[in-house]
Amino acid sequence: QVHLVESGGGSVQPGESLLLSCAASGSVRGFGDMGWYRQAPGKGRELVASITVGGVRDYADYVKGRFNISRDSAMNIIYLQMNSLKPEDTADYFCKAEAFETVATKWGPQPRTNAYWGQGTRVTVSS
Repeated sequence: QVHLVESGGGSVQPGESLLLSCAASGSVRGFGDMGWYRQAPGKGRELVASITVGGVRDYADYVKGRFNISRDSAMNIIYLQMNSLKPEDTADYFCKAEAFETVATKWGPQPRTNAYWGQGTRVTVSS
């Protein structure tokens, strides 16, 4: 079973910063790509930033230059440093992680890669 626990959300004023954290744990062989997604009220979930095991980062255009994703692979934790926050950044932020698992099948143990989501943390930016 895999658990993703996010923290760091809150209410801030425009221009301020927040640091989100996501700690992944579970009985897995390891974690692969991890990332942050967000969902604003009445909208779909969208990618904010992602990071591979090797540290390759990808950002949505609307956060480039303002947000930075980082990873502590030894601890299976990712961070999202959010600077110069805008009201349009208001959303629930979700952590997503690929987990490398071994599952029992009728042919014996088989490797599987499954995606898991955290419960989300709310970020509100308003004056």
